Amino acid sequence: MSSTAQMEDELALVSVNESNSATYDILLKIMALGDTGVGKSCFLVQYVEGRFMMKYVTTVGVDFFLRKLTYEHSDWEKEVQVQLWDTAGQERYRSLTRAFLRDGMGFLLLFDLTNIESFRHTESWIEEIREKTICEDPDIILVGNKSDMEDKRQVPRSAAISLAEAHNIPYIETSAATGENVQLAVNLLLHRVMQRLKKYMRDIRYNYEEEEINLNQESSSCSLCSKTTTQ
Repeated sequence: MSSTAQMEDELALVSVNESNSATYDILLKIMALGDTGVGKSCFLVQYVEGRFMMKYVTTVGVDFFLRKLTYEHSDWEKEVQVQLWDTAGQERYRSLTRAFLRDGMGFLLLFDLTNIESFRHTESWIEEIREKTICEDPDIILVGNKSDMEDKRQVPRSAAISLAEAHNIPYIETSAATGENVQLAVNLLLHRVMQRLKKYMRDIRYNYEEEEINLNQESSSCSLCSKTTTQ
C-alpha cells in the first residue's frame, strides 16, 4: 500500500478521537525509529501537539509522549493510551534503542527524503525490528519525512514504494513541518495494531470457550478431579 487514498479507504470506517476518559482499556507502545536527523521528534510533536518544533534538539537515549484516544471500528470501541517512543538514531545509542524494541507493538520507520543515506539504512532497521521484537509479524509503517522540501529530494518515490512492497509494509510521505499526512500515518499504524489485538483477544476467548466445552463434555463421563489427576 503506497497511496494516501488507499490508506484513507482503510480508515474510512475507523474513528480515532481525543479522549477525556480518566481510565483506559488498552496501553499501546508505538516506536519512532530511523537515523538521526530524519525528524522523528518533530514528527511526534506534530502528531501530539499539532505544532512544528522549530528548535531542533537531538534526542539522547529515548523519550516518549502520551496521547489518550478513543478508538472505534465496527462494534469495537476502546479507550487507548498511546505511548509514542522517540528513539535516538545515533549509533552510540543503538544498544539502548534495541532494548526498547522488544516490547514495541507498532513501528514508525522514518527516513529523510532529502538524505539518501537515511533511506539506504531503512532495510537494516526493518531487519532489526523483526529480529528484536517479540511480535512475529510486527506492524511497520515506512515514512518518508520532509515532503515539504521537494526541491531537495534525493529519494525517488518509486524507490521507496519498491522497498515497502518488498517488505510488505505501507509507505507514506509526510511533513512534520506542515503536518501533511502525520495524523494519517499514525492512525493507520494504530488501526493495524488494534486489529491485531482484537484478533488476539478473540482467539484467546475462543480457545477459552473451547476448553470449557471440552471440560463439560468430559465431565459427563469422568469427574473434574480425575481429569486433573491425569494431566
